[in-house]
Amino acid sequence: MDKLLTMSKKELTRLEIMQRLKAKRLKQKEAAEILGVSERHIRRLLSAYQQEGESGLISKRRGKPSNNQLQPEIKQQAIDLLHSRYADFGPTLAHEKLSEVHELKLAVETVRQIMIAEELWKPRKVKHKPVYQMRPRKACRGELVQIDGSPHTWFEDRGPDCSLLVYIDDATGQLMELFFAPAESTFSYFAATRRYLHRHGRPVAFYSDKHGIFKVNVKNALSGSGMTQFGRAMNSLDIEIICANTPQAKGRVERVNETLQDRLVKELRLSDISTIDAANAFVPEYIADFNRRFAVQPRSNHDAHRPQLFSAAELNIIFSLQETRTLSKNLTIQYNKVIYQILTNRPTYALRKSQVTVCENSQGQITILYKGNPLHYSVFRKQIRQAQVIMSKDIDTHLNKTRKTHKPAHDHPWRQYGRRISGKPIQETISHGND
Repeated sequence: MDKLLTMSKKELTRLEIMQRLKAKRLKQKEAAEILGVSERHIRRLLSAYQQEGESGLISKRRGKPSNNQLQPEIKQQAIDLLHSRYADFGPTLAHEKLSEVHELKLAVETVRQIMIAEELWKPRKVKHKPVYQMRPRKACRGELVQIDGSPHTWFEDRGPDCSLLVYIDDATGQLMELFFAPAESTFSYFAATRRYLHRHGRPVAFYSDKHGIFKVNVKNALSGSGMTQFGRAMNSLDIEIICANTPQAKGRVERVNETLQDRLVKELRLSDISTIDAANAFVPEYIADFNRRFAVQPRSNHDAHRPQLFSAAELNIIFSLQETRTLSKNLTIQYNKVIYQILTNRPTYALRKSQVTVCENSQGQITILYKGNPLHYSVFRKQIRQAQVIMSKDIDTHLNKTRKTHKPAHDHPWRQYGRRISGKPIQETISHGND
């Protein structure tokens, strides 16, 4: 009875070549060139064909486990760790943790296949995204830094919601600064930028969106300098602000936000960090690790950052809210519903109608400057609190602080309404209404 043989396409090609060699219709050198092997291997195949026939050309390893297969105990250890610690991790991040923390030498694809088999990871279908014109990276580090804020549940259910301010270099893809803040505000960007200047110096330009912190969005504004408080501060530091028209235009910082919302959240969980202060202390360590993995070499080795030449006192003034006021005849000004009286030993007429600058820091402390010099003052009177101007992103936070549930009094007519209706027959109430 003939034996049924299963051969691959490659083995069928070898069979045909061996038949031609056996029939003396082909030379060994020509056969080696056709199959892409050495003449010695051709002689080995021909000898196996002559001794065993067609079965001699079939691989003896077929149906047997690979010599390089993963050891069962290592695979089980990886499965246990994935279920206990990295159940919601992606394959790449899980592979990094298994390799670096637990010293399990596995390939990324091996981890991916294990997670799919254990139903910890579901393969995603590739989405056909719209294609946008690519903008080449800047040549020098510090030439352009993309900035953005990312509100997210960074501490999951362990701590309060907050925003992460992200500064990423366009030329290298390096994370230059990460700063956790309760909300995306002018003062939070002031604090983050001050940390940036301390670490790296002054960049040439910041690339942001059209948020009201960076750009005046009121058309045909009749008052003001045309710059926001952050824009005025950057102008004092000689840092240009460029606003993107679309999110895709600053895609580098948008993509890193998505990466951080996955990776950084899990790193904070593994480090048991649940407060803003602890997260900001952890940030330098994470930035160094992130840049080691993902940063690229710039086209130029020149660093475009400039030295930070301002003193701490000068930076305190620059990173404050500033507004211009005109002194009255009595040397008083009004700012934020408070009237301030200027105290001076010089004749009062010397300061009448003079322009002064009111500076307010993040703690609400007021400094009044005249030609760059601070003036002594006293609080003359606080006006009655009126309506406040609140940014759209701060509305929910403000309402949660001030909102109180109104509870009617026990003798309120609203509480008696149900009793009066229930105390009368329904027909009587209806007929009375018709009368």
